[in-house]
Amino acid sequence: MTVYAALLRGINVGGHNKIKMAELREILEAAGCKQVQTYIQSGNVVLTSDLDAPSLQRLIETEIQNAFGLNIPVVIRSSSDFEAIMRQCPYDEAGLQEGESIHVSMLSGIPQEAGLHRLAATERGDDEYQIIGSDVHLLFRKSIRDSKLAVNLAKLGIPGTVRNWNTMKKLSDMISKTES
Repeated sequence: MTVYAALLRGINVGGHNKIKMAELREILEAAGCKQVQTYIQSGNVVLTSDLDAPSLQRLIETEIQNAFGLNIPVVIRSSSDFEAIMRQCPYDEAGLQEGESIHVSMLSGIPQEAGLHRLAATERGDDEYQIIGSDVHLLFRKSIRDSKLAVNLAKLGIPGTVRNWNTMKKLSDMISKTES
């Protein structure tokens, strides 16, 4: 069994794509996933499965479609992938100034050269980013809500989902406890 983080994109935002986490846990357990846990209402799931990541992604997306009638993209990271994201973050949380924040956009694939060029050519203000594999580490100087960089992430041409550093730390902790 592999421990995974399954990250749902765009649920329970502004009253759209509503999914109750208790129902999601039940559906995933009925589909064969084990040790299913959720964190807050934004679609963060830690679970174990014998499936590989692509198969687990398809399973979760299909189960959500069947149960809720929603087409929700899901990004999967194994426990080792997630640990690497945390370890490789180029930004130091201890050095953040007031108003600054770290986020990670986990993409469903590795961006192609054209997408990298489109993002690099966009206005991003003082915000910074570094792409490592299929993950984009983000440093926002003010707020993600006001960030030109956050808006322009779509120019990579790869769907993804963004989590703040506090959520990443919590998921990392949940993953560690599940592995023990």
